[in-house]
Amino acid sequence: MKSRLFGEKGITVFAVVVISLVLAVVVVGCAPAPPAEEAVEEAPEEMEEGATLAIEHFSIIEGTTWSGAHDRAGKRIAEKYPDVEYVYREEVGPDLTVPFAEELIADGANIVVGNAEFMGLPLKDIAEKYPDAYFVSIIASDLSTERNFIRLFPRQYQALYLEGLIAGALTETGNIGIVSAFPSVQVIRRTAGFYLGVQDAAEMLDKDITVHVKYAGDWYLPTEEREIAATLVDQYDADVLTHQTDSGSPLDVAQEKGIWFVGKDMDIVGFYGWSDTDTVAVSFDTRWEVLYDQIVQDWLAGEENPETVLYLGMNDSMTLADGTEVATVDIMNDGKVGVDAISPAARASIPDEIVDLVEQRRDQMMAGEWDPFTEHEFVSNGTGLDLEGLPVPEAGTVVKPAGEMPTAEWLLSQFNFDLEGMEILE
Repeated sequence: MKSRLFGEKGITVFAVVVISLVLAVVVVGCAPAPPAEEAVEEAPEEMEEGATLAIEHFSIIEGTTWSGAHDRAGKRIAEKYPDVEYVYREEVGPDLTVPFAEELIADGANIVVGNAEFMGLPLKDIAEKYPDAYFVSIIASDLSTERNFIRLFPRQYQALYLEGLIAGALTETGNIGIVSAFPSVQVIRRTAGFYLGVQDAAEMLDKDITVHVKYAGDWYLPTEEREIAATLVDQYDADVLTHQTDSGSPLDVAQEKGIWFVGKDMDIVGFYGWSDTDTVAVSFDTRWEVLYDQIVQDWLAGEENPETVLYLGMNDSMTLADGTEVATVDIMNDGKVGVDAISPAARASIPDEIVDLVEQRRDQMMAGEWDPFTEHEFVSNGTGLDLEGLPVPEAGTVVKPAGEMPTAEWLLSQFNFDLEGMEILE
């Protein structure tokens, strides 16, 4: 009877296959065994190959110092690492942070950054959903983290202190104006660094200097910033202007009024060609790439538990693709750094003892040996920002004594008061 499964020809073929398999087993069994070392050797653990750094910018890039500095940082990272690509989105609000992030991840992004806290915090909500990616957000006052949700900020107040020394030496009217965004821990902390420098210059030169601060209400409001800058000059007799906002409007006013301007976030003359050193006395330059560099290195190394709070300063640095070493922050102007960054036109009006002090303090901060926030006591002005469970201390309260360094946590999330003597305008 024929097999219903194979048929007569199927049986013959089956027999041949069986015999072939038996012979194969015999041949393999007779083959020499591989050397013992080869038999137990394990493949090395591979590092991640390449990465895509995606930055979500809260504002436009062109014509801004904050997003402009982040954009430059992304480009510098891509230049240093041939296997790292930089991509970005502009004008990202909180409602678009997550949709854009997921789109970027789908396109291959491994590290996604929100370059402002208010629109970067939503990234925390998807960190667990994408465990193999890093998410990053700027710190304004919130310090929440996750295993792969990293928070960062540079110690800009150190370079701002040096700017304050220069501004204090330059003012002849004794009035310095700051066009600011709105009260926040980030803004208050940075302004404090500048103010301490102004006060040290005032004491050294026996000057009476008032720093006037007026808020615009947001980071990028060119029209409002222009109006405030004009008010500071015309009504409050400011002959030195700086800002804690992101447009070039305050600089325009300084140039039109023929007074000194102190820049922020970037070397606005050297990188953007904004104005010249006849108006810009000095700027501070923020190299976000120093912070991004640590994050990228961790990701490329396959680090599953990266450091989640980065607060780097002038004694932290990286080497760029062209071999230049840059600190996280520094004073800079027209491509020059350190005391050479002081405008030649401004230098003629600055006493040698101030220039020498700028150089000394910069060197000390680069070496990690001195810090203005350690040196000085913090006395409350009675103004600032009430936080949940943390009201602004009463005027005259000594919150921190001289000689004591506040913790990074306190500086980043609890520094909510202006320093005594500042003039906060309505």
